[in-house]
Amino acid sequence: MGTGPARGRTIEILEPGTQTTVQDLRGRRGLWGVGVPPSGAFDDYACALANLAVGNDPGAAAMEAVLTGPRVLFRDRALVAVTGASQSARLAGRRLQAGVPVTALPGDVLDFGPCGPAGLRGYLAVRGGFDVSRVLGSRATFLLGRFGGASGRALASGDLLSLGREENCGSPADCGPLVPQLTDTWRLRVIPGPHGAPEYFADDALADLFGAEWRVDHRSDRTGIRLAGPPVRFARADGGEAGLHPCNIHDSAYPIGGIMVSGDTPVIVGPDGPSLGGFVVPAAVIRADLWKLGQFRPGDRVSLEPVTPMQAAEALAERTAVLAHLGHMVERTAEPVTTSVATHERPEALVRIPATAERPELTVRHSGDHHVLVEAGPPRLDLTVRARIHLLARELRHRNLPSITEVVEGVRSLLLGFDAGNQPAEELAAEVARAWVAVPDPRGIRLDVREVTLPICFDDPDAHEAMRRYQRGVRPDAPWCPDNVEFIRRVNGLATREEVFEIVRAASYLVVGLGDVYLGAPVAVPLDPAHRLVTTKYDPPRTWTPENAVGIGGAYLCVYGMEGPGGYQLVGRTVPVWRKPPADEPGKRHPDPWLLRTFDVLRFEPVSHDELTTLRAQVAEGSRELTMRQTSLDLGALPAPDAPMSHEAQEFTERRVAAFAQERQRWAERGARK
Repeated sequence: MGTGPARGRTIEILEPGTQTTVQDLRGRRGLWGVGVPPSGAFDDYACALANLAVGNDPGAAAMEAVLTGPRVLFRDRALVAVTGASQSARLAGRRLQAGVPVTALPGDVLDFGPCGPAGLRGYLAVRGGFDVSRVLGSRATFLLGRFGGASGRALASGDLLSLGREENCGSPADCGPLVPQLTDTWRLRVIPGPHGAPEYFADDALADLFGAEWRVDHRSDRTGIRLAGPPVRFARADGGEAGLHPCNIHDSAYPIGGIMVSGDTPVIVGPDGPSLGGFVVPAAVIRADLWKLGQFRPGDRVSLEPVTPMQAAEALAERTAVLAHLGHMVERTAEPVTTSVATHERPEALVRIPATAERPELTVRHSGDHHVLVEAGPPRLDLTVRARIHLLARELRHRNLPSITEVVEGVRSLLLGFDAGNQPAEELAAEVARAWVAVPDPRGIRLDVREVTLPICFDDPDAHEAMRRYQRGVRPDAPWCPDNVEFIRRVNGLATREEVFEIVRAASYLVVGLGDVYLGAPVAVPLDPAHRLVTTKYDPPRTWTPENAVGIGGAYLCVYGMEGPGGYQLVGRTVPVWRKPPADEPGKRHPDPWLLRTFDVLRFEPVSHDELTTLRAQVAEGSRELTMRQTSLDLGALPAPDAPMSHEAQEFTERRVAAFAQERQRWAERGARK
């Protein structure tokens, strides 16, 4: 089956390989704040070299093969190049050399073969690029979201791909000398932070993190690289309202390459990874080394080497120069010899503004070398701080700083992607400090918001199927198995499962972030403390969650935007909060595919499974809109954590804290993981 009407020159997929997709270099940008990952080539260096070899712009769409590549029939004459783990690739029976352009004649077959033995992903570029439709500004495939590339899926036998026009292509180049040597032992340079000791980690825990030899776990993919090794040691007993495990924090955004710690396992966020989540990030891979992640094979050895932001900038400048002056290079410059950071400590905060009577403390720290993380106030759930973060994000957008490429709001944080070529991190941090001082007091400010009522099927069969799969295939002894709702009841000191459902039904949830688990997925918190069920997240996470499952993790509720992995304790399922986006059309702006907004107020209305099935289909196809009404939110009325609580809320909180303590004691007696 083809990918659509083919135009002009074409190629045909005879055999697709294990999982071959169309990717471009840049991917989707500016949508991280609503949970749309950039996607794009995992090994961006290999993809750029393949394109440059055939005279394309480095950002042209190419094929990315994993494990085993495709067999491709050329129907027209074309200039091609392979890179990455392409050691077995042959054209018309002749072995191809990585990075060297060759001409394919009509009727020639390119057999990519296995990717390896070293490296995992190979790339195929054709002069003119692959002319697939752009979706949300990019040709890149996002498989989990089912959009981009070849109709949002991996290539299949019989697909026909059109090739782009060649008029604007440059001269071909022999990039063979620039192709890096792939290996099974990797050194990743990282910038420590933004989270560190003593707030989150034991004093020498990060020295151990950087001193250990890690193995790439077999469960790694484009969403993230899981590292197997010694457990990470924390300074805290738990994450409080963020979750029972000490790795849990109030939802904060991750950079691509950020090393989040989920339970005891470091996971490096990949190009299809989540933008927002509740795990600490002790370090982030520098941009110059991100390409390596795409070549990690299960079992490969990995060491983490801390470097300074200055060293990261030097490494990136060198790689940029290699690509920019390609025609003048005769061999790939070796990686610069960097002097590691003397200790495992984070770089000093770029900005620290002490708390005053009027506003909380603000810090700005490096989060890798292409993001900064802004954090306000102490690490606790404070909706008045969340309001200030929202006003700060609004102020920065109003200032329209050319260096900012992404703005992602967290519960008490703001992740800013930036282009250091336009503005160094130090200058951006100073701009953030000036904006923070200019942000008005939230008291007296009213936001126009929407109250959205979502149908929910409690005890949905697909939610229970996710629990069964987890218990069978991941962790049979998990305390939250076999029934997540029973676990929520137990750790919150409730008498019956029905009380869990009644609290969810009665609560009004304030949406404090989008994209917690991709694609406009809301993370929300009850406005009334009497409705704040608190629980821990799965450790390790689930491998499968049904689309639009509703779950609770820490004090937060989330609606899953799509099918995929997850960690929240499931209570039911609702309707879609995202519609599949159409192909871009010049001069036409389609409606936003995400259906919810930050600071919407959510309510849930119970329905049967059959009713939900009908409603889900209607919302997905666009024949039914979400039920909502316009209202306003007084930011000054948001409850502060120290504000007096009602007798009901105080009683509920005390009972929950006692139940939490009892659960922790049971785990300690059994020697169980959190």
